[in-house]
Amino acid sequence: METDEVYERFIAWLKKSWYGVPRPEEALPLLRVRYTEEEAALLTGMPFAPKPLEDLARLKEMDPERLCEILDRMARKGLVFRDEKDGIPRYGVNDVFFGMRTFGWPGRTDEISRTVAPPANRYWEHGFLDPWEPVREKGLRVLPIMETVENASGVRPYEDAVRLLDSFNYFVVTVCPCKHIKNLDPDEPNCPYPAEVCLHFDKLGHYIVDNGLGREITKEETMEILKKSAEAGLVHGVSNQQEGIDTICNCDPCCCMWFTALFKLKHSSSLNPSNYRVRTRPEMCLGCGLCVKRCPMKALHLEKHSEATNKKGEAAVPDPEMCIGCGVCVYKCKSQSLKLEQREVVHDAPRTGKDFAMQFMMDHQAAQARGKGAS
Repeated sequence: METDEVYERFIAWLKKSWYGVPRPEEALPLLRVRYTEEEAALLTGMPFAPKPLEDLARLKEMDPERLCEILDRMARKGLVFRDEKDGIPRYGVNDVFFGMRTFGWPGRTDEISRTVAPPANRYWEHGFLDPWEPVREKGLRVLPIMETVENASGVRPYEDAVRLLDSFNYFVVTVCPCKHIKNLDPDEPNCPYPAEVCLHFDKLGHYIVDNGLGREITKEETMEILKKSAEAGLVHGVSNQQEGIDTICNCDPCCCMWFTALFKLKHSSSLNPSNYRVRTRPEMCLGCGLCVKRCPMKALHLEKHSEATNKKGEAAVPDPEMCIGCGVCVYKCKSQSLKLEQREVVHDAPRTGKDFAMQFMMDHQAAQARGKGAS
């Protein structure tokens, strides 16, 4: 079989996953360096949901021990998912969306990683994020910094970082793939924000540590990373579902895929805001402008205000349509003139990951029918 045909068949198979392969012609250069020809051929036709090794060996007509050796190697590259059920190893093909993130998690800087980064960046901005533009439920939901919420008693469990962490048993940190891919690309500026800030939990966490894609940390270290991220001006973002949450991202406005979609690709929206928004007290505002500088959405500006009491006569004024309710502006406000308050209309996240995926696919199919979706 010719090389081109191998990758074309692999792309055709990946298209059957929930995310598909947006703009295959743009994905091809990345897939060529991310997967060897042999890996692409082997994974073509292999299930996305993890299946027992024996079943896969029969499917591929291979010796189980030999297949196990190959799949374990690919798990360490982040190309397949590996777990165990009743002591039996199971493997599944990682879809394109998941695979783009697994590449950056270990923070490797070897020659292969440096080879993968440039085509990954190009795909990032030329097709990879297309499926998110027309859907209502995005891949990430903003998690408010709890200290910035005025009345925390009404915060939903999936929007409360402390309660979320209490529900997990295993804690892991990885390098942020968005930042890492940019930092490895000689044509991109280095990201100035902390990089080892992606947090993962329980089943996903075990997969990451077992395959050398990240490291185990304590719950206390997890809290410290959240604090460090808030100090640095990063936005907490969580898996967009109420149950089965496995990731908390700490996103920056220059490299994060979701902010790239919004600012560079001009998506109408790119992540689901929290159920909170900033409220200002002009009479307490110092007019220092720190909140304006910290806001990742450019949703605050200083202007003359009749209630301002500082020498400049200026106060921070929010744009409620742009505010995502992250609390980054509030966190460093010395005068306490800013607080997060609950929005008038509350929007709940999908209950489970399955509910999220179903909603995504329905919205995506509707968009394709209108001629606006990605394939």
